[in-house]
Amino acid sequence: MMPRILIVAGSDSGGGAGIQADIKTVTMLGGHAMTAITAVTAQNTLGVEAVVALSPAMVRQQMACVAEDFGVNAVKIGMLGGAAIAQAVADELASGLYGAPIVLDPVMVATSGAQLADPGTIAGFARLARTSTLVTPNLPELAALVQRDALDAADVESAARDYAATIGAPVLVKGGHAAGDTVVDRLIDATGTIAEWANPRIDTRHSHGTGCTLASAIATGLAAGLTLEPAIARAIRFVRAALLAAPGLGHGHGPMGHALGSAPFDAWEQACRV
Repeated sequence: MMPRILIVAGSDSGGGAGIQADIKTVTMLGGHAMTAITAVTAQNTLGVEAVVALSPAMVRQQMACVAEDFGVNAVKIGMLGGAAIAQAVADELASGLYGAPIVLDPVMVATSGAQLADPGTIAGFARLARTSTLVTPNLPELAALVQRDALDAADVESAARDYAATIGAPVLVKGGHAAGDTVVDRLIDATGTIAEWANPRIDTRHSHGTGCTLASAIATGLAAGLTLEPAIARAIRFVRAALLAAPGLGHGHGPMGHALGSAPFDAWEQACRV
């Protein structure tokens, strides 16, 4: 059966991140994307102009509606839109309908710099993280999760290790915010680094939605039966291919090319050898 991925996240009117990026990613990787939209945003490549959150009850009803009919092989959680929505999502996941891997992308700041999570929402990530299979913070997000203003390079592993011990799940620390020509993504659990992936940095301003895309790609791999490390490795290859295939739209942080230059799905793996 086609892998069924439930995405709980906000909508991006510019089509580069959020639900729109998630659906494109899941579709390109051979899955069926179902959605529970948490918030609607007015945004483009230059920034976020407005955010309107849906009611927690409506978010929960979207989740239950599709889970009861389609079934769910994996859940991806992104932008939540508020503390009450975070608690509602956690309540719904505890209902018994979702015996599936959960990938939590703790979205706090848009690529443009707009704040997408208040302190209450960040606190709500803690409960969701404890039910997750994997949490995928970038460096600023990891600092916020461990209540630090910032993390030095030497502190990253210890902070991630401590956080993984607290939530009882591994953490994929994304390295895109670090300096240097090499991007290193590290899978860390309570014992330390399990695996890491080092790749040459792709210098582009068309990187909007990389975090959403990566988390959804991992969730799709897990839904299809891949174990964690192969799912992460494939997801990283997909993000890199999409960065290289960016269509160059917009005047700011533009969207990636999720369609990989309109390559057919059977050519996807070859397209991802970057």
